[in-house]
Amino acid sequence: MHWESKPIPNEDVINLLQSQIGVSRNISIILNQRGIDNFDSAKSFFRPQLNDLHDPFLMKDMKFATDRITRAMKNKEKILIYGDYDVDGVASTALLTTFLRQKTINIFPYIPDRATEGYGISINGINEAIKKGVTLIISIDCGIKAIEEVEYAKCNNIDFIICDHHLPESELPNAIAVLDPKRNDCEYPFKELCGCGIGFKLIQALCIEWGIDAQELTKYLDLVSLATAADQVPLSEENRIITYLGLRQINENPRPGIKALLSDFKGDVISSSTLVFKLSPKVNAAGRMKHASLALELLLCEKLEDTVNLSEKITAVKAERREEDKKTTEEALIQIKDKKEELFSSTLVYNENWHPGVVGIVASRLIEKYYRPTIVLTKKGQYYIGSARSINGFDIYKALKKCSNFLEQFGGHKYAAGLKLHESKLKLFRSEFEKVSSKNISDKQKTKNLIYDLEISLSDLNFKFFKIIEQMEPFGPNNLKPIFCSRNCVTTSQTRAVGNDNKHLQLFIKSKNKIYKGIAFGRGDLLNKINESKGFDILYSVEKNTWNGNIELQLIIMDLKLNN
Repeated sequence: MHWESKPIPNEDVINLLQSQIGVSRNISIILNQRGIDNFDSAKSFFRPQLNDLHDPFLMKDMKFATDRITRAMKNKEKILIYGDYDVDGVASTALLTTFLRQKTINIFPYIPDRATEGYGISINGINEAIKKGVTLIISIDCGIKAIEEVEYAKCNNIDFIICDHHLPESELPNAIAVLDPKRNDCEYPFKELCGCGIGFKLIQALCIEWGIDAQELTKYLDLVSLATAADQVPLSEENRIITYLGLRQINENPRPGIKALLSDFKGDVISSSTLVFKLSPKVNAAGRMKHASLALELLLCEKLEDTVNLSEKITAVKAERREEDKKTTEEALIQIKDKKEELFSSTLVYNENWHPGVVGIVASRLIEKYYRPTIVLTKKGQYYIGSARSINGFDIYKALKKCSNFLEQFGGHKYAAGLKLHESKLKLFRSEFEKVSSKNISDKQKTKNLIYDLEISLSDLNFKFFKIIEQMEPFGPNNLKPIFCSRNCVTTSQTRAVGNDNKHLQLFIKSKNKIYKGIAFGRGDLLNKINESKGFDILYSVEKNTWNGNIELQLIIMDLKLNN
């Protein structure tokens, strides 16, 4: 891995922050690297407020959307909330369903089946709406490309409101309203909301229109923060406010469904990493392995006792997903070696027996091993379907667009996308995708880049320093947990390999007569080299470790380099 330090900010700004907010030089540097340069911006960063959110009516078409929903309420129309089967889509559907059901019982949530309908608006879903007598569909986290489907709905006297955050094409669906900050003609100040974030702006606007106290919005922020963290959108500006306040809601008064999902959580405080690594996999598992309606039903529960059976089912489904993921990853790694895929600039593996619900996870795992754009496909009839994941600086969506002549469908983001192609075009697509990848990936991009905030001495670490770092939560893209570099570290005789098969390395590092503990996951094989070395450099983050009632700081070591 290549290590790169963030630039040290202007000395005047560092001094200003030290004097205005009373923090150390190191903390001042870390804050300024996050765009904080005075007392007011520091206050907004550390204490986000609901009234810091933008006016929702700055979003293009918002007034059209609220007027149409208000008319639907007045006329007692039936409304279908059309979501997606990932965390963002499920949480979004739960958000709008919960909010609108306060006003009417005529709300019908709908999430498509991953296996039979695939991503986005389906004709099958619209037909369900027709059967129910629905006259308005609100799509959430999908719909931005549903031109033909929206026309089909219109021919059947159904209006559409689209809430999406994916990149639109030049032509938009002919809907009553298309809420998407990424529209070229939308001047909304913040472009990086997830699908649930767009839904939240819609209910914020409805609260204004219907005279509902803005504080009522806080009880929905648990869902929005879950979706925001899971979708890995930048945790800056509005996303930071939403996630900060949503985490407070989850810690103090979570809805029954989220409380049930947290039943096995052992920590003191639920953080953004809890949402990403504990809650999201459970919600995702339902849509990947069975049907996302299982997770939706759980999030819609109004009583804790109603969650027990659903929660147990989701736990079982998650275990099933984990086994499928492990098996598929092992088979994919064998295929890469057999086909000599490691010699390419990109990876493409496929097997008609792989479960479509795990191909995205497997693509991410393969990138951990072979750092390059990766596509994992399974088969349905005559078509290959699957997921693409990317590396830093390579836009997978744009790459697929360049290969679109060979694709039936594709869509997604810069670093994650889905695709579908006919079996007859697989070889041609593989060749074209490799051509695009090799042309657009530099040698530097082929090595994973680890960027660290600051080089410090281990003696700079103490609980006062750590407490300020903790207050920089929630961590995520654009506000990652600070990473530090310390050089010329010296190990003690206590350093040892731990875990199953001695897979991990537990380090005891001596600095200025004090011992610092660290853990390097998956690096147990370095034990002898560490003991024989003249010293080593480390990149790490800092966490609090509680053991037998004792609290200490622990280094989570991301990479280390031995000194010759």
